[in-house]
Amino acid sequence: MKVNAKQKKVLLIWLSAIAAAILIWFSFGGEIFTKTQVLMETNDEIFGGTKAWKNQFVLGLDYTLGFIGMVTIITVFIMWRLKTKR
Repeated sequence: MKVNAKQKKVLLIWLSAIAAAILIWFSFGGEIFTKTQVLMETNDEIFGGTKAWKNQFVLGLDYTLGFIGMVTIITVFIMWRLKTKR
């Protein structure tokens, strides 16, 4: 398959979007599943160590792969639309 200049730009944008998604996933800790609450341990002088749930979003691999899949489907459609006609 020959790739023209417009298709090369689309592929570059696609690779950049995937790389950004993976880097953001790594920055959230590389968790497998998305979490909305995190268990935090606090030290009290009276009660000692207590555990409490804190509302915090942690991006997981499930949402990251969903995003990558959607971007890939859109990229394939755009590549198909930009193909050179003979």
